Amino acid sequence: MSRHLRRALVGVTAAVIALLSVGPSAQAHGFTSTVYADVSSGDGGHIRTKLGLEYDLFVVSAADSEDDDPLFRTGNAAFEDGDTDAQAAALNAHAKSAVSYVTKRFSVTSDGAACAPTRVGDLTMGRREGVPYADLLLDWSCPEGGDNREVRSALFPDAETYVTGTKTIVTYEIDGRTGSAALDAGHPSFSMGQSWYERFWEFFRLGAEHLLSGIDHILFLLALIAGSRRLREIVLAATSFTLAHSVTFMLAALGLVDVPSRVVEPVIALSIAVVAGWYLWQIRRRGGHAADLELDGTAGRGHFSLDRAGWMRLVVVFCFGLVHGLGFAGALGIDEAFSWTLLWSLLVFNVGIEAVQLAIIALVFPLLTVVRRRAPAAGLWATGVISAGVCAMGLVWFTQRLFGL
Repeated sequence: MSRHLRRALVGVTAAVIALLSVGPSAQAHGFTSTVYADVSSGDGGHIRTKLGLEYDLFVVSAADSEDDDPLFRTGNAAFEDGDTDAQAAALNAHAKSAVSYVTKRFSVTSDGAACAPTRVGDLTMGRREGVPYADLLLDWSCPEGGDNREVRSALFPDAETYVTGTKTIVTYEIDGRTGSAALDAGHPSFSMGQSWYERFWEFFRLGAEHLLSGIDHILFLLALIAGSRRLREIVLAATSFTLAHSVTFMLAALGLVDVPSRVVEPVIALSIAVVAGWYLWQIRRRGGHAADLELDGTAGRGHFSLDRAGWMRLVVVFCFGLVHGLGFAGALGIDEAFSWTLLWSLLVFNVGIEAVQLAIIALVFPLLTVVRRRAPAAGLWATGVISAGVCAMGLVWFTQRLFGL
């Protein structure tokens, strides 16, 4: 391979890694929040909503929006002390500001007419995934005769600059209808009369968008692709990863497994570095015969035979896939008791993730295969540079997440 071609390949692959590794999406799970909204029938024909809001974010946002400095001081002090009773007391002492903030950004309509909200009882405290959450009950009085009920959420918008990409997970059981929906800035509302395929699309889209915006998961997939020399290897690696993350995703999202994000996130970053580093270690071990990796990768030995190193790699990928599943579940943020409606939503979310994974594999792997067949040395340089960049980013993220930098 000529020196100019080698430099070009290094430049292109390094540029790709650099573009992937900068910008607001550099960390897939940082500074986001999830709102939970359960919709049911209330007393007197009202619609009742139970909202779960991340406590510290709720305090800061409500205090800022309603210009209520005492709420910020008392609420933040209670948060720093970890005093649940004091947190509830702070919110209830400033319930007017808290409820005003919510009802300006969360609404229910019936046939296009606004429903009037009324607070029910005091705000209470709970925890979700180890994080303090405030629960607020609201009864909505709607005009009589309305059938098309719509929920809209714009809570904790990006414009407030405290978090980005807030999602509102809605579950409802009302008027004989049950279902769930995922709202965000791009899709802030939904109708409780929506069809099954509309509900399917919402969670499919959410899963696809999560993987696309989660650069750490994409880099992990690129590391798998770069280190796979044959179709059988990437198929088995992707299958192993899918099975593993599907298991823990479902268990964690249903509340059966609970691992703190401070543990999950560093391990996800470490998995990126390990999988990419595995391939770099193979290149170093081969030394002057490293290009043989590319030639071996084009040999059609048939079936799904793997050598010992290949099976060890699958085991590593499976183990790290279990951890990635916890990350996916944390992104969706559902930890309710089992229900068929919830299970449907989780499965569709996972299908969205898998669709994007397959699309990336279908796009990248054939291109690498062509390069490897026509110029094994060039293929080695390309995959080596990609793996080195991915490994470096994984180590950087691991350090940042481990030490909270």
